[in-house]
Amino acid sequence: MTEAIRLSKRVIELTGCSRREAELYIEGGWVTVDGEVMEQPQFKVADQVVALLPGATPDPLEPMTLLLNQPAGLSFEAAQQLLTPASRWPDDRAEVRALRSHFARLTTTLPLQPKASGLLVLTQDWRTLRKLNEDAAKLEQEYVVEVTGEMAPNGLERLKHGIKAKGEELPKVKASWQNETHLRFALKNPRPGVIAALCAAVGLHVVGMKRIRIGGVPMGKVPVGQWRYLPPGERF
Repeated sequence: MTEAIRLSKRVIELTGCSRREAELYIEGGWVTVDGEVMEQPQFKVADQVVALLPGATPDPLEPMTLLLNQPAGLSFEAAQQLLTPASRWPDDRAEVRALRSHFARLTTTLPLQPKASGLLVLTQDWRTLRKLNEDAAKLEQEYVVEVTGEMAPNGLERLKHGIKAKGEELPKVKASWQNETHLRFALKNPRPGVIAALCAAVGLHVVGMKRIRIGGVPMGKVPVGQWRYLPPGERF
């Protein structure tokens, strides 16, 4: 029986490539072990059949940005546990093969409102992270908010022009009724709890809320608990 060695070493033997190129082949999802893709260079192989898929290239991996429809009340760490190839939205049109490495070293910014569900951005790309942080005050965030109670007279106009509640100046927001129980809010860089405070200021109680858009990027029809890739042509 052949002594077990690292998969990267076997790839070097097969192709004559460098160690770094072998790791890139493997991390890029181009190497199979007994017909199954293996993305871990340190995986030990002995007599298994190791092969490269057609079109294999040892190109460095591009940093990825994932858009998760996060269930309400999860921590960032718990949200990360939802990110697996199996939970990718089946209708995702991004032409990207889901790789193990896409779920590593993810960072988030622009957190959801407390107890809200909806669009959460998780990224490996420092350019995306910088864009979101630097433009936070300019990027409009849109929420759909389920409410109970009866809105105060001229409540929508008051929301649009700014409200003072409990000695605090609340921001001006775009607000409209989606139906009898749901309001749509569009506002920039909302501080934690501000949507609940705005609703309370006009006599409404928040039952639940969902973020559906950040800038030019919508959550779309991605179900709760699933995710999609941010494709190159989509911009915040």
